[in-house]
Amino acid sequence: MNVSYSTTPKGEKLMDMRLNLQWNDIDWRKVEENVNRMQTRITKAVIQGKWNLVKRLQYLLTHSFYAKLLAVRAICQNKGKRTAGIDGKKWLTPQAKMNAALCLSDKNYKATPSRRVYIDKPGKKEKRPLSIPTMYDRAMQALYAFALNPIAEATADTTSFGFRKNRSAQDACQQAFICLSKKNSAQWILEGDIKGCFDNINHEWLLANIQMDKSILKQFLKAGFIYKRNLNPTKAGTPQGGIISPILANMTLDGIQKAIATKYYTSRSGKTDKKYDLKKVNFVRYADDFIVTADSEETVKDISEIIRLFLKERGLELSENKTLISHIDDGFDFLGWNFRKYNGKLLIKPSKKSIDKITQKISEKIKDAKTWKQEELIYDLNPIITGWSNYHQSVVSKYIFSKLDPIFRTF
Repeated sequence: MNVSYSTTPKGEKLMDMRLNLQWNDIDWRKVEENVNRMQTRITKAVIQGKWNLVKRLQYLLTHSFYAKLLAVRAICQNKGKRTAGIDGKKWLTPQAKMNAALCLSDKNYKATPSRRVYIDKPGKKEKRPLSIPTMYDRAMQALYAFALNPIAEATADTTSFGFRKNRSAQDACQQAFICLSKKNSAQWILEGDIKGCFDNINHEWLLANIQMDKSILKQFLKAGFIYKRNLNPTKAGTPQGGIISPILANMTLDGIQKAIATKYYTSRSGKTDKKYDLKKVNFVRYADDFIVTADSEETVKDISEIIRLFLKERGLELSENKTLISHIDDGFDFLGWNFRKYNGKLLIKPSKKSIDKITQKISEKIKDAKTWKQEELIYDLNPIITGWSNYHQSVVSKYIFSKLDPIFRTF
């Protein structure tokens, strides 16, 4: 007598086994090469100004099974892979991932509202909103990000360093050093802070200016979010936590460098005018944080107005309280570092705010671990200290460790 304890039909079991084998047998190098090849073609078409070709290539890429496989793998390898959206679904097994890639399609696509949570801001009482899309919506965003990113890279400001491949905060720091380290470098700095950048970008501007399928983009932007069982519409902004959001934010802010250069580095004939080098105007941006250098406070104020007009068109504005004008001898903070000239020499150190944050984090960890064994505490502290030290390793390293040492001596 045959007895079966499984409620799953034999046909479904066989299908799961096939999907499992198919996913595990994928040649990922071949998949990546295929997607990279298509992205390279898009980049070349953008550079050549062949926008009709760009559109056709984007369509081919977003309908490529190779790209769909890579999109599913991308979201199943990141930190949020075990965090579900409002549908509760997670793609943790090979068969679930393979099935997802087979089902991924723009046909009748309608984005599901994201799950809204609020997370603590380091060192602050206020919380930051975070949107958690469903796995399917994340995969769709990853898929269309593959097709949009070549355009974003080809049209990006040259001194933009955030959310870009092979660029980092340390690169932005180095660029700032180049602009400010010489004896005759600019003396005045505009520290820019954009008020709620991700939350306030104008949807109409995005739909009119972002080169991708408008119906899909609209679904991403207008999906809404669920908070405390209530559906809330999204009237502006890109959802923080969305895979495509950093690309959209970068593309929104790209062009500031050109807007500044149009006034300060271009003559009436449209050619670059070297005499404007005397203004010492430089622009460095990392995500929504930026600085502008100039020869005088008056020039900095003029540039601030140029940037305000640029942002206004996109539904954004500078924060009145956090946008500051500083002299290099007084110093300024940027990306967790303090830049200041001492007797004509530029020194870069971790900012007081950055030191206070790491001090608080380590202190809280030590207080919470009073009953722990010493090796357990060391195991937990090591990645915190190493991560912070590595971030600041390109600046005055002796200063870094001299600030961390007293923290441990008090415990």
